[in-house]
Amino acid sequence: MLLPWRSLPPRVAVGRCAFTIQATVQRFVPASSSIDSSALEQLQAFVSQASRLFVISGAGLSTESGIPDYRSEGVGLYARTNRRPMQHSEFVRSAKSRQRYWARNYVGWPQFSSHQPNSAHLALRDWEEKGKLHWLVTQNVDALHLKAGQQRLTELHGSTHRVVCLDCGQLTPRAELQKRFAALNPGWEASACAVAPDGDVFLEDEQVLNFRVPACDACGGVLKPEVTFFGDVVNRTTVHFVHNKLAESDAVLVAGSSLQVFSGYRFLLAASERKLPIAIVNIGPTRADHLTDIR
Repeated sequence: MLLPWRSLPPRVAVGRCAFTIQATVQRFVPASSSIDSSALEQLQAFVSQASRLFVISGAGLSTESGIPDYRSEGVGLYARTNRRPMQHSEFVRSAKSRQRYWARNYVGWPQFSSHQPNSAHLALRDWEEKGKLHWLVTQNVDALHLKAGQQRLTELHGSTHRVVCLDCGQLTPRAELQKRFAALNPGWEASACAVAPDGDVFLEDEQVLNFRVPACDACGGVLKPEVTFFGDVVNRTTVHFVHNKLAESDAVLVAGSSLQVFSGYRFLLAASERKLPIAIVNIGPTRADHLTDIR
């Protein structure tokens, strides 16, 4: 099943800031009561009876890998800070906003990219290998499902591990861009000890004034993470593809998502219309609690 969680590597470093991963993990996982045995038996029966399981995962699946979520009470980004994610419209229209975003992302990337799958990611990978899991849709952009070896996967909101040119559409690995940042900004450094769910860190505006951002090496266009920013919409072809995978499935499991964003919630509405059995494993309420058979 999805529990218990395995331990994580003890330390990673960001710039001059050293993190104790176990302490970070505990800070990002919200408090919860233990699962009673009857609820666990219900969940086990639900998974056992499904033969083509459709899974939707969210940020709650990655908190035990050391990546914070946005909405968890007390420990999510919104509860801990007044910071909000970059909006798509702001990124597109403002070179200064792009400079600020990429400077923060450049500092945060070494830590963010070092995070590893936890036992929940590995369990879902195992279900795929055993023929239990038909398709997995993740709302996360951390690539941890891919690192775990998941193949029947749609990254609904893209991945921070890829970069796209907004002009010509060329895709490049994020790791390559990190090298270009370093070459363009010799001697530039900034440290931060708070990382957001998308790999961003918190820096003051004066820290990023001299940070240089490269253009697309193919056409000179604007580079952006291959991620659906807040205020943008998921590609229609991707949505259609996921609906088709849902239509091929016989049960739906939500793992670690409040489903507050419509891009994921829409598939719960579709599953309910199809009268598919639904189970949710999450700390805290979700937008789809009223649609579920097992919570």
